[in-house]
Amino acid sequence: MDYYKFNYKTPEKFSNIIMSSDGEFLTGLWFEDSRDTLKHNFKYIYKDLVIFQEVSNWLDTYFKGEEPNFMPKYKINYLTPFRKEVIEIINNIPFGKTITYNDIAKKIAKSRKIERISAQAVGGAVGWNPICIIIPCHRVVGTNGSLTGYGGGIKNKVALLENEKIDMKKFFIPKYGTAL
Repeated sequence: MDYYKFNYKTPEKFSNIIMSSDGEFLTGLWFEDSRDTLKHNFKYIYKDLVIFQEVSNWLDTYFKGEEPNFMPKYKINYLTPFRKEVIEIINNIPFGKTITYNDIAKKIAKSRKIERISAQAVGGAVGWNPICIIIPCHRVVGTNGSLTGYGGGIKNKVALLENEKIDMKKFFIPKYGTAL
């Protein structure tokens, strides 16, 4: 199977974006030169596909500070039941809002009728997400307000939250850790 790649030029305060496809569906979206690049270790063919134009239109709307009113077709490979639960919760975080890793853990524990799920396990599933922004993992933050755990880089996470007009006064950048 061939995999395709396309570059998207972002507004100035963001790193540029790379997207990938199997020819029909979006299969990856990540910031150039970020830690997320390691998730997308395939041999790609550069090609302009219909799906890349749809995603580019979605991103154009998003980077204007607006919530896009459509969703490009995407496919996530290697989706475990736990990752699926986490992705479903992330996809329901409203534009301009955030949720904590612990909140996601509590929702999953409640739905499974168990006492608790590890917030760190949730962090691993959030960090595994191969399609940033469209699956809005940047909206997941630490319980204490830490902007931790973003594979796309802390600069991009801050810029994405600001793009959605989120009040940044309640958040802080950790001095060291997984976000940097």
